[in-house]
Amino acid sequence: MPAHVLILGGTTEARLLAAELAARPGLRVTTSLAGRVTRPAAVAGEVRTGGFGGAEGLAAWLAERRVDALVDATHPFAARITAHAARAAATAGVPLVVVRRPGWRPGEGDRWHPVPSLAAAAEALPGLGRRAFLSTGRLGLAAFAQLTGVHFVVRSVEPPEPPLPPHTEVLLARGPFTVSDESALLRRHRIDVLVTKDSGGAATAAKLTAARELGLPVVLVGRPPLPAGVTAVPDVPAVLAQLDLAPPPATA
Repeated sequence: MPAHVLILGGTTEARLLAAELAARPGLRVTTSLAGRVTRPAAVAGEVRTGGFGGAEGLAAWLAERRVDALVDATHPFAARITAHAARAAATAGVPLVVVRRPGWRPGEGDRWHPVPSLAAAAEALPGLGRRAFLSTGRLGLAAFAQLTGVHFVVRSVEPPEPPLPPHTEVLLARGPFTVSDESALLRRHRIDVLVTKDSGGAATAAKLTAARELGLPVVLVGRPPLPAGVTAVPDVPAVLAQLDLAPPPATA
């Protein structure tokens, strides 16, 4: 059973896992945040912010801090961090657990157009609409910067980084959002196509339901593959099982 666990990520799963581990006597948990959000949600246990200096820096940190297990609970699209985690864990001889919530699955009435990348989404977009709700995160807008015939509505917690598409309207907001919220936004801005990543989970799925109800097409960007030899578990209970930690006792 580990005595010190390092969690990478600021996702819902990372926060839930940190809370589970911090409540266990004798177990130290540290959560590492990338620092891209100025006001991150509260996390139980110890918190560090910023990078490690690549896989080599992370491996050194694991050894110096005597980490017994590394959990990658980053966003499903944080491919470089996951690759660094896999290399660092192998170098330091530390067990790695990767947690990835299951991806979304289309339902009746969905008009999804799966694509493998943001570049492919930008290529497909002009044939599907002229007013796009772009919900792919603030760091990937450069892929759409050359599109002059599409008006973009971009929602982000923090201001997006340039380059931006020439016709872009930015909405600063933090979720979660209800289906009613998303339907109102799509109607208000006369959106005719939604572009999003397959992040999975319930927290950001309301926009997909709203798009279905309004009959809008959805360009859905697929996840990057995991590094060779790395597998993922779907949720926090599965992480606890991998760490050989019994589930917490049920409350009366």
